[in-house]
Amino acid sequence: MSIRQKLLFKVKSIELKKIVAPLKVSTYFGQDTFGIEIMRKHVSQKTFEAFKIWISEGKTISLAQANEIANAMKDWAMAKGATYYTHWFQPMTGLTAEKHDSFISFTGPGKVIEKFSGNKLIQGEPDASSFPSGGIRATFEARGYTAWDPSSPAFIIESTLGNTLCIPTIFISYHGASLDKKLPLLRSDDALNKAALGLLKLFSHKHTKKVFSTCGPEQEYFLIDKNYYNLRQDLIMTGRTLTGAPSPKGQQLEDQYFGTIKERMLNYMFDVASDAYKLGIPIMTRHNEVAPHQYEFAPIFEESNLAADHNQLLMELMKKIALRHGLVCLFHEKPFAGVNGSGKHLNWSLVDDQGNNLLNPGETPEDNLQFLAVLAAVLRAVYLHGDLLRASVALAGNEHRLGANEAPPAIISVFLGKQLTHILDMIERGVKSRVSKRDIIDLGIGRLPKFNKDTTDRNRTSPFAFTGTKFEFRAVGSSQNISTPIAVINTIIAENLDYIAGQIKKVTAQQGDFNSAVLKVISGVIQETKDIRFEGNNYCAEWIKEAKKRGLPNIAATYKALEALIKKENISLFEKYKVFSKEELVARYHIWVHMYNLTMEIEANTLNEMVNASVVPAGYKYERLLSSALDKLVRLKKSVGLKVNAAALEDKKAHLSEVVSSIYYVRRNTIAMVKLLEKAKKLSDKKRAEVYFSQLKPLMEHIRKHVDQLECVVADDAWDLPKYREMLFIK
Repeated sequence: MSIRQKLLFKVKSIELKKIVAPLKVSTYFGQDTFGIEIMRKHVSQKTFEAFKIWISEGKTISLAQANEIANAMKDWAMAKGATYYTHWFQPMTGLTAEKHDSFISFTGPGKVIEKFSGNKLIQGEPDASSFPSGGIRATFEARGYTAWDPSSPAFIIESTLGNTLCIPTIFISYHGASLDKKLPLLRSDDALNKAALGLLKLFSHKHTKKVFSTCGPEQEYFLIDKNYYNLRQDLIMTGRTLTGAPSPKGQQLEDQYFGTIKERMLNYMFDVASDAYKLGIPIMTRHNEVAPHQYEFAPIFEESNLAADHNQLLMELMKKIALRHGLVCLFHEKPFAGVNGSGKHLNWSLVDDQGNNLLNPGETPEDNLQFLAVLAAVLRAVYLHGDLLRASVALAGNEHRLGANEAPPAIISVFLGKQLTHILDMIERGVKSRVSKRDIIDLGIGRLPKFNKDTTDRNRTSPFAFTGTKFEFRAVGSSQNISTPIAVINTIIAENLDYIAGQIKKVTAQQGDFNSAVLKVISGVIQETKDIRFEGNNYCAEWIKEAKKRGLPNIAATYKALEALIKKENISLFEKYKVFSKEELVARYHIWVHMYNLTMEIEANTLNEMVNASVVPAGYKYERLLSSALDKLVRLKKSVGLKVNAAALEDKKAHLSEVVSSIYYVRRNTIAMVKLLEKAKKLSDKKRAEVYFSQLKPLMEHIRKHVDQLECVVADDAWDLPKYREMLFIK
C-alpha cells in the first residue's frame, strides 16, 4: 500500500462545536476595527472633527491630536488583549508585511508603562533591505519608512496567545520613493478625484467635493485537504500542481457550479465570514465555482483603498482559517490543469460624495448625457492604454489562465451590451433611429433614450465588461494584490476625464450650445475607439483573428506585457498625474520580471526533484513488475510449453516498451531542463524571462505529459503523489 493510499483513511472533517444560535452580524460587524464610530467615542469632539477634515480635505491634524488618537487607539487595543502593535504594509512582493513593537516604555530600572505616541502612530521604520526595490535603493541600505494611512482603519489580529494592533500604512524608501502597492493607489485616487470634479463642474455639479473609485473584488479559490497538500511538494513550493493526470470526472457535468456546498466547506465559509465581519470586511456572497472544490467570496463595494486592504486581509484570513479545518486554501491562478483556474474579478465604479454612481445610466436625460461622457472617457482610456491594463495583471500564474476557457484572453477589449451599443451607434451616426433622418443633436437632449440599470446580459468572456453600473475587469489573477490594477484604471480614466472635459470646453466655446458640444465630443470618441469594443465570444478563435485585424495586441508572455510600464509615453502619463515616478515604474518592471524568473526557477527545480525522487522510482518499480512478469511467461513458455496467446504476449511487450519509453522521455527532458536552467543563469533578467517563456515552459509541459501517462498506468500501490481524483473530490 502506498503512502497515498494509507492517507485516504485519514482524510476527514474536523469535529466542530455546534453553534445553536449564532449572533446577528450587525451586533459584531467591525468590532475589531478602530473605525470612525469607535474613534468618535474615544477622542474629543475637536480632534474627531479635525480627523474627519484630514480624511476628506487633506488638512493634516496637529501632533497633539495625533497623540490623542494614538493613546485612544492603544487603550482600545489593549482592552481587546493587544500587547503589540505593527505597521501593516504591502511591499511589492504582492503580500503583506509586519514588524511588531511592544507598547511598553521604560520609566526607570525594572519599571515599564504602556505608551503609544502620535509620532509612533504616524511613522515606523522597518528594515527595508530584504524587500524588492528594483534598484530604488542599494542593497547595503536598510532604512525604510512606514507612514500611517488614516483612510483605512486600524484593526486587531487575533492569535491563540495574544492579539496585535495592525495599523495600515504606506511603505517608502529613505528618499521617499514608493516601495509598496498602497501609495500609488492613494495617489491615483487623488488624480481621479481632481479629473472627475473638473468634468462634473461642466455639468453644474458645483456642490460635489469628492469623487472616488469603488471596488468589489470577487475572490476565487480552491480548498484541498491538508494531508494531500503535505504530500505534494509542488503545491507546497509553487501553489500549483506541476504533474497530475486529469480525473475521469472533472467539471464536465457542470454539477459543481452553484451546487450544494459540502458541509465541511460550508463550515469553513461560516468561520471565514465570522472573522471577516469582526474586521469590517463586507462579505456578501459565497458559492461554489465551476471546478471541483473551487469556491468564491464576493464583497459589497467599498472605496478602492479600503477594498484593496480588505481583500489582502481576507486572503490572509482564508489561509489561516483553512488550517483550522484541516484544509489548505489555494490562490494560484491555475493550481490544477484541465479544470478552471481562479481569477479575481475586479468590479470598478466611480462615486461622488453625494452617493451618486457616475456609471449609473439613470432615468433622466441629463444623467444620460453625463453618463455617456464618463463612458466615453472609459472607452478612450481602455483604447489608448490596453497595454497598461494587460501589464497590471501580468504575473507567472496568470500566464496559465489568460486565454484558457474560463478566462478572458490576453487581448484587452470592452463589452457594452446591445442597448448601449445601439445608443452609441445612434450618436455616432447622428440619427435617432434607422428610419429617422433627423440629426440627433437637433432633436434635443430630451429625446435621448432612457436606460434601465441592467442594460444587457453579462458577457463572462470579456476582460473589461460593463455590467450595469460598473465595469468588471475579469483578467485580474486570484493571487494578486488589486492595488496595481486599480491604480492603473484610475490613472488612465483620470487622463481621459480631463480629455473629455477639455474637448467639451473647446467645442462649447466654438458652437455655444453645451448639449450639442457634449454629443459631438462623445460622437468623436465613439468613432475613435470602435476597435476596442467587442460584443461576441472572446474565447473563440475568430476573435483572435479579428483582433489582429483591428491592431489589438495579444500579449501572452508576462515579461513582454510588463514592457508597457517602461514605455516613454506611459512614464509621462504616470508622472503627469503623480501616480508613479519614472524611477518607480522602472523599478516595478525589473522587480516583476525578476519575480517571474524566480517563480519559473522554483517550479522547474521542484519538478526536477519530484521527477527524480517520486516519479521515476515509482516508474522503475512498475517497470520491474512488468519485466519480471514478462520474463516468467517467456521462461514458462520455453521450459514447460505454456501456451500463451501471441497477441497477448506482444501486448505485454508493447506495454512494457511504453513504460520504459515514458520513463526515458521524463528523464531526458528533465536533464535538458536542468541544463537550460544552468545556461539561463548567465543571461539578463529580460533574456532569461524570454527563454523561460519560450523554452522552459514547453519543456516542463512535455515532462508533465509523460509523467501523467505514467501516473495512469503505474500500479496504484506504487504511486505516492495524491491524484486529482482524490484532491478534487475530498470528503
